[in-house]
Formats: sequence, C-alpha cells, structure tokens
Amino acid sequence: MTDVDGYKTRSKAKIFPQLDENFFSDDNSDGTDEEVVERVDEGFIEGNDDFGYGESANTAPAPNGATKPKKASKKRDRAETAQMNQLAAKDQSFLQNGNTDIPDDFTPDTVSPMFKSHDFSYLRLRPDHASRPIWISPSDGRIILESFSPLAEQAQDFLVTIAEPISRPSHIHEYRITAYSLYAAVSVGLETDDILSVLDRLSKVPVAKSIVDFIKNATISYGKVKLVIKHNRYFVETTQAEILQMLLRDQIIGPLRIDSELQQQQQQAKNEAEKEVPTAGGVDTTKNRNNVNPNDVEAMFSAVVGGDNERDDEEDDIDAVHSFEIANESVEIVKKRCQEIDYPVLEEYDFRNDHRNPDLDIDLKPSTQIRPYQEKSLSKMFGNGRARSGIIVLPCGAGKTLVGITAACTIKKSVIVLCTSAVSVMQWRQQFLQWCTLQPENCAVFTSDNKEMFQTESGLVVSTYSMVANTRNRSHDSQKVMDFLTGREWGFIILDEVHVVPAAMFRRVVSAIAAHAKLGLTATLVREDDKISDLNFLIGPKLYEANWMELSQKGHIANVQCAEVWCPMTAEFYQEYLRENARKRMLLYIMNPTKFQACQFLIQYHERRGDKIIVFSDNVYALQQYALKLGKPFIYGSTPQQERMNILQNFQFNDQINTIFLSKVGDTSIDLPEATCLIQISSHYGSRRQEAQRLGRILRAKRRNDEGFNAFFYSLVSKDTQEMFYSTKRQAFLVDQGYAFKVITHLHGMENLLNLAYASARERRELLQEVLLKNEEAAALEEGDDADNFVGRSGGALKRFKSKAVRGQASMAGLAGGEDMAYAETGPNRNKEIKEHHPLIRKIYYKDGKK
Repeated sequence: MTDVDGYKTRSKAKIFPQLDENFFSDDNSDGTDEEVVERVDEGFIEGNDDFGYGESANTAPAPNGATKPKKASKKRDRAETAQMNQLAAKDQSFLQNGNTDIPDDFTPDTVSPMFKSHDFSYLRLRPDHASRPIWISPSDGRIILESFSPLAEQAQDFLVTIAEPISRPSHIHEYRITAYSLYAAVSVGLETDDILSVLDRLSKVPVAKSIVDFIKNATISYGKVKLVIKHNRYFVETTQAEILQMLLRDQIIGPLRIDSELQQQQQQAKNEAEKEVPTAGGVDTTKNRNNVNPNDVEAMFSAVVGGDNERDDEEDDIDAVHSFEIANESVEIVKKRCQEIDYPVLEEYDFRNDHRNPDLDIDLKPSTQIRPYQEKSLSKMFGNGRARSGIIVLPCGAGKTLVGITAACTIKKSVIVLCTSAVSVMQWRQQFLQWCTLQPENCAVFTSDNKEMFQTESGLVVSTYSMVANTRNRSHDSQKVMDFLTGREWGFIILDEVHVVPAAMFRRVVSAIAAHAKLGLTATLVREDDKISDLNFLIGPKLYEANWMELSQKGHIANVQCAEVWCPMTAEFYQEYLRENARKRMLLYIMNPTKFQACQFLIQYHERRGDKIIVFSDNVYALQQYALKLGKPFIYGSTPQQERMNILQNFQFNDQINTIFLSKVGDTSIDLPEATCLIQISSHYGSRRQEAQRLGRILRAKRRNDEGFNAFFYSLVSKDTQEMFYSTKRQAFLVDQGYAFKVITHLHGMENLLNLAYASARERRELLQEVLLKNEEAAALEEGDDADNFVGRSGGALKRFKSKAVRGQASMAGLAGGEDMAYAETGPNRNKEIKEHHPLIRKIYYKDGKK
C-alpha cells in the first residue's frame, strides 16, 4: 500500500497484474543514460560519424588518373561544410528555443529545416532499444508502440491508462498523452514517479524533459479540488486553504458562491446531518455562518475556511476540509473553469460510508458472469472503497449494459439510467431484471407513455435524455415525476450513449440530477462538432477503452470483414449527375442502377450461405424502392410499432425471412444477434459515429464458430461521386480501431445473375426518368424517431413542431453528428461567369487586351 494525495492506494502490481512490483522499482538492469554516454565517449562515435549530426569525413576515392586534392582544398571543403551546418542550425533555431533536450554538441544537418519541429535526430537510441517497445515524441506527446514486441501486452495495459488511444492497427499503435488522460491515471492510483519510471523503462530513447515537465504539471494538481453532494446541495471542497482562496478570487468561480445568508436557513438541518453524513473523502465540514460582503474576497475566504476535523478511515492524521456551496445550475460552469485553471474537479463517492442515503437491495445473480475486459474496466472505476465518475468505452456488442449493471450492484444505492430512446429504456429495464436480483416493483420507467415512480426508499428509474432535459410545459404527471427525480439524491447515474451529452439540450441533465457518481457508456466517443472534450468536465475522464481487435481475436465480438464496393455510375445517370444540384445528385448516386445490382447480388449470395442480412439506407425513398423491387420487408420511422416487432421477430426466428431493410432508426437500440451480414446503400454524409454504430449491429459474438471471418460489412459507393469522399471520412474511426476496408471494384458473376434488375438500357432510362421527376424532398435523409431529431439547430424543438404541440420519440443522429452544423453546397452563378467574347468585339472594346 502506498500513499497518494492523503489516502491509501493499491499496489501497482494489482493495478497492472501483468507488471510485477520490480517493474516499478528503481533497480534498472539495463544500461543507464550515463552508461550510454560513457559508451559513446569510449568510441561508439569516432571522428565525424555522429549519427547524422554532421557531415561524414569519408570521401569517395579519386578516379584513376586524377590528382589528389591538396590539403588546402580539404580545409576549404571542411570550412564550407561547417558553414552549411551553421546555416542549417540557424534555420532550425526554433528547436533550441526552450528545448533543453538537445545536446550541446548537436549540429543539425542540411535537411533538418525541412522537418522543422518534427526533426528528432538529436534523440539518441539506447543500446538495447530493440527490446523496448515504445517511442515518445517530445513535441506533442505521441507514443508509438510496437505491438509485436514481447512487452506489448504489458505496455498496452499501461498506456491505455495514461494516454488516449489514437490508432491501433495490427502492428503499430499510436497513443497521445493528454492532461485528461493523466487525470484518469492519477485517479486510479498511479503516482507521478510511477508513470515516469515505467515510461523510461519502456522507451527506446530517454524521456524528453518536456514530457517529464508536462506529466508533473498535469498530475500535481489533480485531486486537490473535490465536488461533493450533501442534502441535495453541491459543495466545492479542498484541504488546502490557499487553493480555496484562489478559487474564491477567481472572476468566474467567486461570484457563483451562494451567499451565507442563504446557508443559514438550513443551519439546524446541516448540524444534525454532519454527525452522520461523510463527504466524498470521508471527512465532514462546517462553516462560519456570519454575514459577509460577497465583494470582499478576504471576508469571503474567512466565511468558508475553518471547522471541524474528523479522523480518516484509514489514516491517523487529521485534515481540515474547507468548502463553499454553489448552485446546481452553476456546477457545469465551475467544473469547466477548474479545468481551465489546471485544477480539475475530482468526483468520488464513498458509498460504503454513506449512511444517509438508503441502500438498494440489488446483487448480480449467481448465473451472471462478467468477462475479463469488463472486470478490468470496472477496476478502473472502483478503488479504495470509492466510485470514480468517468467514461468507459467498449465496442458495440461487448456488454456495456452489463458493465453498468455491475457498477450499480457494487454501489447499492438508488440508480437512474438515461438512454436515447424509449426502445432503449425498455431494453435496459429488461437487462436489469435479467442479470440482477432487482425486483420489478423497484424498477420504474419514465417515458412519454409510462410515468412511474418506485414506492420504496430506493430503487431504479430508467428514462430518456429528452424526457429529463425538456424545458417546455409538462403535463401534471410528468412534472410530478420530474420533481421526484430532482428532489432527491441519487447514488449513481448511468448515461448510455454518453457522446450525446455535450449537445446543447442534453448537457443540462448532468446538473439537474444530483448524483454522487456518474458513469458514461459508449462505443463511439466521437462527434463531428468537436464537443467531445466537454465530457471531461461534464462526466469525468475516460477510465477505460477496450481494443476492438483484441476482443475480436479472443472471440468476445464477431470477426468482421469490411469491404467498400465501388459501383460505376451508368452513362445516363452520370450525365444527369453532372447537371443537377446537390440534393438531386445525392438521389442519383443512391439510385445508381449498378449499386442496385450489387446489392441484389450480395443479398442472394449471402442468403445462399445461410446469413441473416440487414440493408441500411438513410434515404427513405431509396429504402422503399430497393425493398419493394426485391420483395423484402422494410422498417422506417413511420412504420407502426406492432409491424416493427412482427418484422424483427420473423427476421430472428423465421428461416423464410433472411433480409430486412432498415432506415437510420436501426442504427441503435435494436438487438439482432442473428445478423451476420450488413449492406449499406445510403448514409448520413461523413458521420464516423454512424458507421461504427451500424457495424455494431453485427458485432455480437456469433453462435457458429466458423474459421476466419464470421460477419461481413459492405458499403456500396457510387464511383466518381461525392459519396466516395463521405465514405472515406466515415471509415476513419473504424480504421483507427484496426479494421481494414477491402476495395471491391467488380463482383464476379453479377452479370450472369438471374432476374438481374435494370439489366436493359430501357429499364435504366425509366428509372432515371422516375428519379428526375421526384422533388428534392425525396433526396432528404430520414430524420429518425429517437433522440437525434428531438433537437433542431438552435437547440430547441424542431421548427416543424411549432404549429402545435407534438410529443414524439426521437433518434440521436443530429446530436452525434453536430446539431449546430449543416452540410451546404452551392453551384457557381452562371450570370457572373466570365464569358468568351468574339475576337472582333475584343479588338473594338478591349484595346488594352483585357476581356
């Protein structure tokens, strides 16, 4: 056991089971930096052989018959070489500014200016660099890992704790050290010296001083400021008076402190509760209630400093805790400001010592078994008897729901779960009843159709972001449930598909619901509006992110073959494509006859193999045309709920229904483990999130154990169109996870397919005329029926709902894709184009030669 910020931590060997205690010790059997320097001084670098730092002294032999150069010529050549190196050093002076890692004897060569800040020729490889798996960039904190190294498994476990995974293909992985990733590392019990020691042992080159300073500066302040909830009120706490004084003097945080006159109204209740309610760190606080002038910083500081001390559960020393109260609506502002001033707020919940909030009778059933990677992700959340707020990233189909349920069973306090749609709500409720001992009467649902509250002291509530975040007038029953949710303390809140939380409408749910611990779950921690970093202060740091390829190799998720099928545009379609506007172009490349034929061929091929096939299309017109032409069932936003359930049940259990067509309503919240093949004919522009979510429909581990690939993902793209650009953007996230997209330019045997659609020129012309007669609304993408379209561009309700009050379920497409953004494309104005004039006109009117 070691000490970290005043409390006990686990052994590093327990945090990283693959690394024994000796791995963290100071005993280094390998050569130290001083030994490397001694070896260099002893003769590894002789003469001018300085690893590219200067020009080599070796010259080519003189040809036969040529006279040898004189000594003066040699001196002149050396002088010219030295002058060139000096000029190169001058051009590369930016490297020297503030960079103490560059040796004094380093001389850049002539090509160094071409690389600018990416020139790392001054870094000297260690003699045993071949056995060390990582290289660290001094300029931006990037870490390159050789995944084929014998130490790769141990290094991956360590790097995923201290750094953000950027790209993890087969042989080379890329990570990046960020302040947020270091916050997460400290929160799981790693000390600064531990991080630096392991990095130094794994690195091929000495760790740069810039990286060392960055790690020290980022980890020194974490945990100094805490946010706790007592009596459904938020308090900012710290054990250091000077930090509290700095916060109160801040121009943003200072005015947000609630006046002490307001605090006096609950003086008696607080005094009684202080005897039994611990804070997040197991320490109670008291405050001077005298009236103060909020504009007087010193008076404010005196009002909040001081109070009782209480003995910590694991230590004998006594720490004074100073705190001040903030309003619920100010929580987000305070947390964001603390991040900006490098004092990130720590949110921990000492649930075992919380005797005020009643316990919930919930445990995992004996038949429930969690997988090793699920257990590892939970170990990052729980430590020292406390629950840390943060985010866990697992692939689709890897059991994120069970991770949330296991965390709820560990905390054993009232739980609230927020989902993206009503379908997800019912699935979460069913999963809780399936995997744990929670009684049905303790499990309530809050949706537009069900407004339930549990009648016991503690329980579970499952709802949607839209229901909780709604600011419009509510019905009496809805307002009654909302008062129930906001009027009590919750031990634990689970935020499913947490990447939607940064949206302008949904982020308010984080502070509206007073929860001691927060857990965000998602498979795609990406957004197209660059708001994903807001989750670091809205929820907490990323605690764990699984490796998709590793889970696939171990059989926890399906082994998927991804392919991009290039479908050439027919001559008549491409001719119209070049003429039409952007909306009609989209409809033309979606309805490309060659794409239709490729879809028909793939469906018949995989049906013969016994696969279950899902065909996705965001465009409803194309969805209906494809499905009706091929005689397959389809589901989109307007499909009644009963018809949806009938189609899905037949797809799962009827051998005669092996293919269904889905719009974007099937991107999430539909669990179809039988599906083994997915074909995408239309998508939402360049959304990386949607590509990964759709792949997740076939990622669940398959019942059959075929060797090689047991699931297939096809993306049909019309060649030489805008769709190819969007397709490349969409694949970026999956490529970073290690998936490789195979490009298929021709499907062998497609021309010989019986009953091939649009095989004749007459059929293609008829299809083209039908497409051209459609208005631009037919080219619009479906808005969906879950949380995505509940929000418009301005963050409020959609404009089409303004005429009357309409209650509807929504999808989360606009949220993860950035509701404040729009794709727009305009063509050139023909009236403003410069036209070519007749030579006679140019001669008469443009004497100066201008047109």
